[in-house]
Amino acid sequence: MERVNQICRHPLWRESMDQIRSLERDRIFCKHDTAHLLDVARIAYLENLERQLGIAKAEIYAAALLHDIGRHLQYTEGIPHEEGSVRLAGPILTDCGFSREEQTRILSAISRHRDAETATQEGLTGLLYRADKASRACLFCD
Repeated sequence: MERVNQICRHPLWRESMDQIRSLERDRIFCKHDTAHLLDVARIAYLENLERQLGIAKAEIYAAALLHDIGRHLQYTEGIPHEEGSVRLAGPILTDCGFSREEQTRILSAISRHRDAETATQEGLTGLLYRADKASRACLFCD
């Protein structure tokens, strides 16, 4: 999991998370913070294990940690956050030693994590979509 830890230490990831935190400081509803990203990672990994999908843990955690990283670009530049996340995630994944094949799978999952058509897919894309939706405690929201 060293490559995953490198993501969390990467200057671009940290800067993006700081910007998101600042821009969402007055947000009443769910925030796109580290707790959310880790919730998504854990839920996705559990489903992966339960369903024996065989998706690498590092890819699941990388996709989860990076899927909302472009949220600040949505707020400041009007770019859909999945597009902004792909733009920022590519260089981070390269710097953290993910192969071209891993990057393709991770970036595809990030780019489609809001696409309801992916909900029933077996691969990383469907896993990320389902975990992202399941991570929110909307039933208990004030």
